[in-house]
Amino acid sequence: MSGWECAVAACGSTFGRAEELVAHQVNEHERHECRVCGTVVPEGFFAIQHVFDTHSRAQYVRAYDADADDIRVREEVKHEISDVIDIASLREQLGIGVDEPTDADE
Repeated sequence: MSGWECAVAACGSTFGRAEELVAHQVNEHERHECRVCGTVVPEGFFAIQHVFDTHSRAQYVRAYDADADDIRVREEVKHEISDVIDIASLREQLGIGVDEPTDADE
């Protein structure tokens, strides 16, 4: 892959490394409130990771009015990024807890 493109709200910013993309999503985009449980997480990769690691595919489909293609695309993004970065280390660098409900009560 020649670059990593941010697809949050059609942002389109590109980055040479996946870590830079995820850091951008955490620092430059609004947080995302999970439609299944209400947890507020960083938008982009961490929102995808939260919904697929925490909830069933059926819950995702119902809450987001999604279909099999939506699931496939997001799972592919999750796997591509997970394959090239150390997520635990990146969370630590960015100051994000394992499943941090950021800004949920503010």
